[in-house]
Amino acid sequence: MITIVDDNFSQLNGFLHEKSFSKIFILVDENTHEYCLPILLGNMETDLGFEILEIEAGEEMKNIQTANQLWEILTEMRADRKALVINLGGGVITDMGGFVASTYKRGIQFINIPTTLLSMCDASIGGKTGIDLMHYKNMVGTFTFPEKIFVYPQFLETLPFKEVRSGFAEMLKHGLIADRSHWDSLIKIHKLDTEGITPHIQTSMSIKQNVVDLDFHEKNIRKTLNFGHTIGHAVESLCLSQGNPILHGEAVAMGMISETHLSYLEGLISKEDSEMIIENIQKYYPYLDISDFKDEDIFSLLLNDKKNADSKINFSLLTDVGSCNFDHQCSQQNIQKSLDFYRNLDNEQL
Repeated sequence: MITIVDDNFSQLNGFLHEKSFSKIFILVDENTHEYCLPILLGNMETDLGFEILEIEAGEEMKNIQTANQLWEILTEMRADRKALVINLGGGVITDMGGFVASTYKRGIQFINIPTTLLSMCDASIGGKTGIDLMHYKNMVGTFTFPEKIFVYPQFLETLPFKEVRSGFAEMLKHGLIADRSHWDSLIKIHKLDTEGITPHIQTSMSIKQNVVDLDFHEKNIRKTLNFGHTIGHAVESLCLSQGNPILHGEAVAMGMISETHLSYLEGLISKEDSEMIIENIQKYYPYLDISDFKDEDIFSLLLNDKKNADSKINFSLLTDVGSCNFDHQCSQQNIQKSLDFYRNLDNEQL
């Protein structure tokens, strides 16, 4: 399903020639329209007609209003059930485009061409599509696999550093939950750039795909991919609700630090391992100020997390470097301590 493409995009062109699509719709935001679309169009070989669908960049666009606009455009352009949607962009584009395609006329085919590190290693893989509801992350969506995922690592060269760093958080997570050697390799990277990161992308993608293959509908082991996301999503949602959105990877890094400490408080990992993990995450990510967020607001969002059952908060927590459990229910006291631990890091060293 995942294919690394060459500079001529020959693998993508082969796919387009093999299939019998009626028309192509390419979904982009203003950034990928400027930096990535020219590369794609300069190498895409097809006789099919195509249309460009552009939305504004940003998580705040991942909502039902944008989805409705895209459905209306597809309808006006008479997209039929043999049409193909190409999602060219980061996580917002692949989440949104996949959701729109999987629901339009009860589902038309789509492929993902991720352009950010976050999307290459995480968001575009696994068949999760979705939009945000109010300020709750990914509350509405479907489980629908793309037909294919085509990865062109050189797109990373178009990204600002913060976007690269954001995606790197998901790579670190993959190592922590499933592959210690991957983690050990990643924390040796001194400079987060295309040259340093590209050799590790395939491993990270494979970890994500392997977990998804075992549990597509997230009934058990796929929940481990949410390590760092329970608290991270809550903080990301609060920032979004206050009109101050942060990058997903920044929230996940904060969440991984808090949930690593929570893993220690719950007796799942040693103090030494927790400190080692946290220190290595801190090497790459600046402190995220959550001092203005009230605990009751964070807990309210935690209680709405999609992994929960019977009104109990379910965490995915580390049991070792490279191993993770799921459906772990923590005491409210320890959750509180993990949040306070993160807040106090600002005073200690950041």
